[in-house]
Amino acid sequence: MIRMTLKAKSRGSAANPKKSVRNDMTATSARKPRKARDAGESRRLLIEAAAQIFNSDGFHGTDTNRIAKAAGYTPGTFYTHFPDKRTIFLEVYRTWVDTELVDIAADLKLKGADRMERLARTILNHHKRWKTFRASLRALYAIDPEIRTARLAQRARQIDAIASISKEAGRELPGRSRIFCDLLTVEAICDSIADGNLQTLRIRESEMFRILVEKIGRLYTA
Repeated sequence: MIRMTLKAKSRGSAANPKKSVRNDMTATSARKPRKARDAGESRRLLIEAAAQIFNSDGFHGTDTNRIAKAAGYTPGTFYTHFPDKRTIFLEVYRTWVDTELVDIAADLKLKGADRMERLARTILNHHKRWKTFRASLRALYAIDPEIRTARLAQRARQIDAIASISKEAGRELPGRSRIFCDLLTVEAICDSIADGNLQTLRIRESEMFRILVEKIGRLYTA
């Protein structure tokens, strides 16, 4: 009787070998540790999460734990890449400037009588999409020396980029002071439109946009 029972169990096991293999594979998969994300990918995801949160709730509306969680990481992983919230805020700002410069360069390659209008729309939309982030940037610039230093460095990059565009187009290079004044004017117009308060001043956005196109033309074609 004992031999028959053992033989039956043996037959049952042999009759369904796939089930046994699946069970082994499941067990192996469960024991195998999940592959760690690449360090570059982790940094990228943290920056993306920080950008979204800074742009929705502002710099003071969040903390590093929330950023880490939004990116799918623990706070410890955050501090592997960034020492504090200010540092990742500045990295988001650098990425913002990079994106704007790339978009501007792409628009300037286009032809047509409405080229400056398209460029103005690109720059304005960039400010509109990131209006809360930029509001935090402007506020921190006034009170935080590290933010101020970093923003001035990015300002220098923007001035250099605009000067390079003029040089490549064969135009006489404008002075850095003129480029800076025109850049400040363009940014102020874009931020004022993006903030959405023009109606309170009885000013139409369409009128401001026409002025913006003029200033963009002065900055990139004069």
